[in-house]
Amino acid sequence: MSDKSAWALHWLTTAVALMVIFAKGVAGIEIPPGGTKYPHFIAMNETMTCLGDKHATPFNNQIRGVNLGGWMVLEPWITPSLFYQFLGKGEGEIAIDTYTFCEVLGPEEANRQLRRHWETWVTQEIIEELAHSGINALRLPVGDFMYKSYGPYDGCFDGALEYVDILLDWAYSYGLVVLLDIHALKDSQNGFDNSGQAMGFKWTTAIKNEFTTDISFEHWPIRDARWIGTFDQANANYSSINFDNIQHSLDVIEIIVDRYKGHPAVHGLEPVNEPWQYTPIDVLKRFYWEGYLIVKRDAPYWKYIMHDSFRLDTNIWGGFMDGCPERAMDTHIYQAWRNPDSRIGYFQDACATKSAIGAMEREFGPVIVGEWSLATDNCAMWLNGFNDNLPGFPRLPCKYVPCSEPYMGNEQPGTPVDPTMPMQGPYGTGMSGPSFGLCPVGRDWVKESSGNPQTGRDWVRSPPKAPAYLDDTDNVMKHLANKKISSFSLVGHGFFFWNFRTDLDEPAWSYLLALKRGWIPTGSFNEPSIQDSCRNEDSMAYKCILKKNIPDENIIAAVEYILYRLNNTATTDDRKVESLKGKDLYDGAGDLITRFFQSFKGEGVTCDFGGIAMLVEENRNITDDDFLGWDDDEYLPGTKIVYKGPVAWQLTLIVLFGILIGALVGFVVGMHTNRGFNRYVRQSAFFRPISRSKNKLVRSSLALDALASEHPQSSNEQARLLRNEKY
Repeated sequence: MSDKSAWALHWLTTAVALMVIFAKGVAGIEIPPGGTKYPHFIAMNETMTCLGDKHATPFNNQIRGVNLGGWMVLEPWITPSLFYQFLGKGEGEIAIDTYTFCEVLGPEEANRQLRRHWETWVTQEIIEELAHSGINALRLPVGDFMYKSYGPYDGCFDGALEYVDILLDWAYSYGLVVLLDIHALKDSQNGFDNSGQAMGFKWTTAIKNEFTTDISFEHWPIRDARWIGTFDQANANYSSINFDNIQHSLDVIEIIVDRYKGHPAVHGLEPVNEPWQYTPIDVLKRFYWEGYLIVKRDAPYWKYIMHDSFRLDTNIWGGFMDGCPERAMDTHIYQAWRNPDSRIGYFQDACATKSAIGAMEREFGPVIVGEWSLATDNCAMWLNGFNDNLPGFPRLPCKYVPCSEPYMGNEQPGTPVDPTMPMQGPYGTGMSGPSFGLCPVGRDWVKESSGNPQTGRDWVRSPPKAPAYLDDTDNVMKHLANKKISSFSLVGHGFFFWNFRTDLDEPAWSYLLALKRGWIPTGSFNEPSIQDSCRNEDSMAYKCILKKNIPDENIIAAVEYILYRLNNTATTDDRKVESLKGKDLYDGAGDLITRFFQSFKGEGVTCDFGGIAMLVEENRNITDDDFLGWDDDEYLPGTKIVYKGPVAWQLTLIVLFGILIGALVGFVVGMHTNRGFNRYVRQSAFFRPISRSKNKLVRSSLALDALASEHPQSSNEQARLLRNEKY
């Protein structure tokens, strides 16, 4: 092959390589019809599922956190000092939630009181104390009105976001992450005061007798929730859907993501807290899906936590958003509304939740208990609403203690509670409130005189305040806390205790007070008293095993994570697993994952490992039907993600690019092989910028001098060429 031919072949090969590179650049992973590419996955809008999850941030560590309730979304039972000012007031003068607090006081006075509240309810010292207690996360309830104001919130919540910014900085400085929880939505998602507005409220009759002239109101029998649409009380369903409200909520999600997407303390978002059980599930799922896509578009590493709508049911949630990364289910588990029971009954109930959580982990994915407490009664003042109560509650007489001094100082209107005043109206369908300076709180637990704690007889029959020699509250609460922590964390992906503090002396609802009483341990939860606390109540110990049909690279990624965590404690056999392949890798990694989870679940390790593992009960035979397959890339049966050829517009670009490269190759070859063409180019005014170039590479590549020297022109032609090159 001549040098000229070799050179031409080199150019042709280069051109073809460029075409291949270009083709690969415009081609990519196949996106099935209706799919949208996101940073770490493909979203399938019609089925609300995902493909190609890269497992960029596996949920390998549990959440051990507390809620910062009552700070940005007011609840009278948490901070009664803010609401004492409304006792004894009449229609249009009382506030029972955040909405009416702003409405009744007006934006200026309400904001003045709220700023004092924000300044004192959550402080840097409290965040530091919580961080040192052993938790790793905070759940922050916020209202949609803080980000997109409406109605009485205009002006009322001025400055709130600055306090949130400060909190996030505190959390980051103490090594805590924060889950932003949209606790309150426009027109209420559940009708409770914790949604910002207790929907379904009306004044009824004036109570006039020789003792009082108080008026009364009604809420619980007519509770309503209008965020999602118009609720039909008679049929307990929705007659229409409010798409404007839904869009408002999606707008709020977008605002929140845009504001906090760069803050290192933000762990993720919960788009709505506790949508009640009547919420149309299909509409709720679509809202969750749309919110998820907003989050993942701009904050791809955030966790996305969805409340179960009081329906922890695998038939409802199993398979929802299948294959989608960084999403989890939130369920709230309380015992305060149970019928009175023995301590053994509460213990068994606490441990039994492990089964429901395990089933949801298996059928849906990560589960977090976003709210729980140690309360075993309904006695906390205003737990069911300001000066109100659920019909039939509390089930037992409550203990009364001196109402606490206001946490924000005595300049707060209505504080301290007047010790000379009896309970004041207005009253709801139930009653709860301060009386002669005393406030109702949770009952004490007493030692069973029979010696048999199974009956609970003495606790049910005894006075609510136990004599010191019979008081067994600390013992019962410590065991109950251990069992709940065990049940929530050793199977699921963690928990948030409700709440971090309470205005009244309520350690069953206050994490800080429970720590001081010794009910909840400070530091590590990896204690035998927690790990083995449910052994007497059930046999539902769980182990972590591999799913089937997992690609080797995903198993190796999990093994690398385990070896990193084990560090110097990894054995030689442990390290050998990383070099295995196929069935040997599956078997070796399966054993390693099971042992690792068993050893470190108490320290917060989850059975996740990038979505390749699953929980199964230890004490039963596992069949093929129990295994979950590796379905990371499934969309429809037989459909897999593959590399595809270019589509029409991409083909057009490739063809045009090929023509351009072909023309360039032909031009170069012609300059080297055709003396007439070479002479034409050198003489043409159009190509003068090239032919007059002084660049040696250009001149040699286009043979501007070679052919001229091999085939000398006449003296007149040479002179003309010299003039052309000179000018």
